[in-house]
Amino acid sequence: MSFIKIAQKIKSEIAFYKGLAKDTEGASGIEYAIIAGMVAVALAAFVTPISTSVTTMFTTIKNAL
Repeated sequence: MSFIKIAQKIKSEIAFYKGLAKDTEGASGIEYAIIAGMVAVALAAFVTPISTSVTTMFTTIKNAL
């Protein structure tokens, strides 16, 4: 390979990676995934206490009837 072809190849690779660095298309998808993960953690933390409270409430209503 000649020096000119190698230099052109390097320039094209640099241009490609610069384009990737400026690309923000996937950023919103990643942000949504992080938010969904945080919501899942919050739900997991509160599901058991809420479930226990709801079960107790319906048991109280059932016994009162």
